[in-house]
Amino acid sequence: MRHFGHLAEDVRDRLFLSAPGEFTADSAAEVLATALGATLYSPATRPTLRTDIRKQAAQGVVSMVLCLEDAIADHEVPDAEANLVARLGELWAEVTESAGSGVTEGVGAAVTEGVGPGGISTVCAQDLPLLFVRVRTPAQLTDLAGRLGPAIGLLTGFVLPKFTEDTGGDFLEALAAAEAATGHRLFAMPVLESPELAHLETRRDQLFGIARLLDKYRERVLAVRLGVTDLCSAYGLRRSPDLTAYDVALVASVIGDVVNVLGRADGTGFTVTGPVWEYFPVQERMFKPQLRRTPFAEAEPSREAVRRQIIEHDLDGLIREIELDRANGLLGKTCIHPSHVPAVHALSVVTHEEYSDAHDILQQERGGGGVLRSAYTNKMNEAKPHRAWAERVLLRAEVFGVAREDVSFAELLSACLCR
Repeated sequence: MRHFGHLAEDVRDRLFLSAPGEFTADSAAEVLATALGATLYSPATRPTLRTDIRKQAAQGVVSMVLCLEDAIADHEVPDAEANLVARLGELWAEVTESAGSGVTEGVGAAVTEGVGPGGISTVCAQDLPLLFVRVRTPAQLTDLAGRLGPAIGLLTGFVLPKFTEDTGGDFLEALAAAEAATGHRLFAMPVLESPELAHLETRRDQLFGIARLLDKYRERVLAVRLGVTDLCSAYGLRRSPDLTAYDVALVASVIGDVVNVLGRADGTGFTVTGPVWEYFPVQERMFKPQLRRTPFAEAEPSREAVRRQIIEHDLDGLIREIELDRANGLLGKTCIHPSHVPAVHALSVVTHEEYSDAHDILQQERGGGGVLRSAYTNKMNEAKPHRAWAERVLLRAEVFGVAREDVSFAELLSACLCR
């Protein structure tokens, strides 16, 4: 699979100086963590789950979470589990049938040529997003891993909710046991959303305890997710579509502390993803739109209609929040509506200016360091302090691509919205 693979080849050629690279569920963890992008959540109760996965993949979604936790009511859990197992079983049958005969029993078994680990066709699997299941308890994870049978080969991992130092160990042990039992690599994405993280008196100890726990299972942790809705609930708060998570002081302080402890660039950190944007219907606006006209008016042809569409769907607030996510060390975003995906991915593309700076910084660093003026003559690039930033930019460029010099965010977003 690849980002923007749903666009026509001539459109990609026009937009990208360096096209987004291909990756699979078997790619290196750092590549997958960067490639998550807009992770779309879907309730596991949906009877059309199998076709939903196919449909969203065809529209550019590369990671999905099938949710058995807060997205469904408590009384729906048994039916949701049964639906999840049945629909993934059907999807597995489709994939293996497309791969041809010769798929043996057992998730980790050797299979015929052209079929990858877990029995999934490397050709057909690229049509599917990275799939995760959000469970409620460690016991549920264990139970589902058994009930899914060979269809667990469709999963990249599990999302672990309400993750704390006290509860996280059981989740990670269950994940490790499921991986050992199935022979299929499984990643964890813990969600930090408990009151212990919101409360100042317990936050510090929780974060350092979680850091120690995650370090113990480092090879199984793909990314750390933030559950801002739950964090707000501890204080009865909810942000409006005119405000970002960073306008809520309590949330902003938690994000800052999480990145401080778990997002370090010294090899001890993890990818930390951005919080969910809750809004998608049209709301009555209280404040003026946050999206400037200029980038859309200057695009060729003019993209003012796209700008109006973004504002009408309250996506200008989302775009502002994505920019603040990046500035605060977060990458990717939890999404609950397909309309959010294009904005997240368009803003993840490396600009020509970013790429130029990153390339020059690393080249200068290899020469012993020092400072130099950027190729765009608008900033200072200091080799040693900016090295970690530059390395992250080039990894993002590998999976999201590099835009051509004259291609703006407006044109990238328009290409996704106007297919």
